[in-house]
Amino acid sequence: MMYRFISTCVLFFLLQGAAQADLLDEVKARGQLVVGTNADAPPFGFQNKDKTISGYDVDMAALVAKKLGVKFVVQNLDPADRVNLLRSKKVDVIVSTMTKTVERERQVDFSYGYFVTGQKVLARKGRFPDLNSLAGGSIGVARGTTSETQFKQLFPKAMLISMDDTNAAIAFLNNGKIDGVTADEPALAGLQVKMSNRDQYEISVFALSTEAFGMAVRKGETRFVKLMNEALVEAEQSGEAVRIFNRWFGPDSATPLIRIFKISGI
Repeated sequence: MMYRFISTCVLFFLLQGAAQADLLDEVKARGQLVVGTNADAPPFGFQNKDKTISGYDVDMAALVAKKLGVKFVVQNLDPADRVNLLRSKKVDVIVSTMTKTVERERQVDFSYGYFVTGQKVLARKGRFPDLNSLAGGSIGVARGTTSETQFKQLFPKAMLISMDDTNAAIAFLNNGKIDGVTADEPALAGLQVKMSNRDQYEISVFALSTEAFGMAVRKGETRFVKLMNEALVEAEQSGEAVRIFNRWFGPDSATPLIRIFKISGI
């Protein structure tokens, strides 16, 4: 699915009004859901030639909009600024490969996990044969992500270079300035496909962590979280969630992965 994203200024005014109502009432009254996602994280989110944004995250957000009975627009965002945009009401919900963590749950309320993955490393073939070998390399990572936090915890003395986004890290890797890039496996797979010399690189077999992505809203939006969870579980039960997964990660996709999860409240 493709939806045009609109300017931050317009979004700001769209998100005002009905200040005393909760998010569920606000969105229904407005008739439009504003979704924040990352257009530099294929196949979860990417910008098309016509400036629309597509991807797995966009399709999953569409499930919530459909449940609400409203249209939705997508705003591209910087992963490091996700929570600030949410708190300032520039977006209603974040659907942007956002890993559910205890620390983040103090800042936002999450839906059930809608994707489960592992943090891995993309590097030249043979460069990192096992997890411990990462301690001796230079690794690029997107700033403000759980991949950054997790790597620092595992390898506090390693050379970790934080960058604006994973695309910037891939450029450094291509130019030989770093030895590897760490991120969630699907994001790495989506970026590797775009590399002209992709056959020279591999994604690690080992994982640094296993993570679940959740949709995030401002703290206290209990009714909206309930609706998101209902939309996700219904999509799982109907088979729509599997169809969306296969669209972006199935055997005929550019980034084939095995679906190792089911969406549920358990």
